[in-house]
This record gives sequence, C-alpha cells and structure tokens, in this order.
Amino acid sequence: MSKPAYWIAYCKVTDMASGPRLKIDGGIPNQLARVVEAVSALERNGYDGGWAAETSHDPFLPLLLAAEHTSRLELGTNIAVAFARNPMTVANVGWDLQTYSKGRFILGLGTQIQAHIEKRFSMPWGHPARRMREFVSALHAIWSAWKNGTQLRFEGDFYTHKIMTPMFTPEPQPYPAPKVFIAAVGVAMTEMCGEVADGHLGHPMVSRRYLDEVTMPALLRGMAASGRSRGDFEVSSEVMVATGENDAELEIATAAVRERIAFYGSTPAYRKVLELHGWGDLQPELRRLSLAGEWGTMGSLIDDEMLTAFAVVGPVAEIATAVRRRCAGVVDRVLPIFFAASQECVSAALKELSQ
Repeated sequence: MSKPAYWIAYCKVTDMASGPRLKIDGGIPNQLARVVEAVSALERNGYDGGWAAETSHDPFLPLLLAAEHTSRLELGTNIAVAFARNPMTVANVGWDLQTYSKGRFILGLGTQIQAHIEKRFSMPWGHPARRMREFVSALHAIWSAWKNGTQLRFEGDFYTHKIMTPMFTPEPQPYPAPKVFIAAVGVAMTEMCGEVADGHLGHPMVSRRYLDEVTMPALLRGMAASGRSRGDFEVSSEVMVATGENDAELEIATAAVRERIAFYGSTPAYRKVLELHGWGDLQPELRRLSLAGEWGTMGSLIDDEMLTAFAVVGPVAEIATAVRRRCAGVVDRVLPIFFAASQECVSAALKELSQ
C-alpha cells in the first residue's frame, strides 16, 4: 500500500527514546452485558489496563464486573465526573472497588464542562481547578480516616467532611488508597494535577507539541511544588488511530478521524490547543458548523497537517512504531482509539504494540 504524504511526514516528528516499557490500555464497555467478554479479551491479549468512561452509563459498575473476571488488569475510570458527585460518595465506591480488585483500581476524575454540570447534573460550578484540588484532598482525608483511624476534620471552601462514626466506616482492607488520576488540558488544572494527583489523563485532542510545550512543563511545576519526582507520576494518553489493510480502508478511517478532530475542535475548551499551532481562528468556524449540524463539512476543514498533529495515520504494520514514537519520552501508558478499523487490523496493531 502506498504511503500518503501525511504518513511519511508524521514519521519524522520525533525520534524513539529509551525508557520503561509503554503500558497499553484498552477501553471497557459501559454496557454491563458486554463487560465480561471485553475485559477477558483485554487480559488474555496482554493489555496492562482497562478504562471505563462516563458517557451514557455509570462508569463504576462495569469495573465491578471487570474486577471479578480479571486478575492482573489495572482498572480505572476515564473519566468519572467529579463535580456530579461529592468526595464522600466517590471515596466509598473507590474504597470498595480497590478492595474487590485487590488493589488494581485507579480513580480517574474529570470536571466536565459548565453547561453539563449545571444543566445535565444540576450541580454547582465555579473555580474548577480549586474545586478539583479540594475534591482530591477531601478524598485522601476520608481514606486516611478509614485506613489509619485519623479524625476526619476536612473543612474547605467547597466541601466539608467532619462526621465519621464506626457505623459508617468501611471494613479495613490491606491495599493502599486508590491512585487518583485527573483529566486536564488547561495550564491551571494540569499544574494542579501534577501537584496532588498520581497521574494525568490526556485527551485525544492534544498534540505531541502541546504535550511537550504545555502539558509536561505544567505537570513538572506541580510535582516540584509538592516535592515529588517524575518517577512518582504516570502520564496517560489517548491517541486517535486511522489505519487499514488497504487504501480504501485507510481512506474511510482517515475521514472518520478528521470528523472527530473537527468535533473536538468545535469545543471552546480546546481552542488553546489549536492556537499553539496557529489554528485558533478555525475554532469558531467549527463551532458555527457544529451548531448547524454540518459534520461532514467540518471534517473537510481538517487538513493533513492538522490530521497528523492529532492522530496516528498509516498502514497497520507500522502503527505500533508510530504510536511508540508519539509517546516516547513523555507518555507512560497509552490507549489507542481506532476508527473504522476491522478487529483483525486492531488485533494486529496491538499485538505489535504490546511486544
């Protein structure tokens, strides 16, 4: 299969770097009837972790089934909407999943956007970075009370937890508190993530340049503020992938990725990502088209340069190398998102990637 110009260009972005093995994660369906088969396949095929998202279903329930039917796979939420809940309820479900999974649970939290928090969840919004910092601090205070018997006296600007009696204290468990990962794109949220969290959850609409120039410096500033090193922290990334066994399949997958990039780009939250590359003026146009439902037109505005900034594109035999190159030296674990690819293509690419 011939290689398009944008595929060749992408391969020149960065050199491979030596370091720890890249962890490979997969998605866990949030429809309960599909969970057991999916997570069994992930563990059988050598994946390191599996993530459940909060979209049309609860993100925690699938992980209970996943914990029951796996023994090695790390299991996490990517993401659970923090501001739709409160720290006590999240601490409780996190404690139980950590216990039942024998220490394999990762609590991945995100803010969602203001409109969804206020109009879908009917919850308060304001000062998202400060609120998320306090949310995580409250979680650790609650878990410490349960694990170490410390008095629960958490008083913040957004959350207060000062009552914990024996009746409401869970049974002891031998595992550490769950790791907490935070989804962040903006500088303030990312720096806070580096300071208080155990890991960072990256969005697919983030380029390698944005990782190098914005995300990592902010994370490192946060780590330095809390006296931690890079080795104490995991960076997770979702990477959009367009591949196929022939030109026709690759063309279909590439068109689907262009439309997804356009969809993400229409959201004001990602304008700063576009602005870093000089594409900021495209965001309001994508927004206008999205409100008109012109999704196909939106995708046509994503040129080859934008495509390769935000996605890995190419023949299935070379996807693994390209994903490793995109992650090298920065990302500790990756969740490849394949568009319009057959199961055979996905399996072949992931088999090579996991070696």
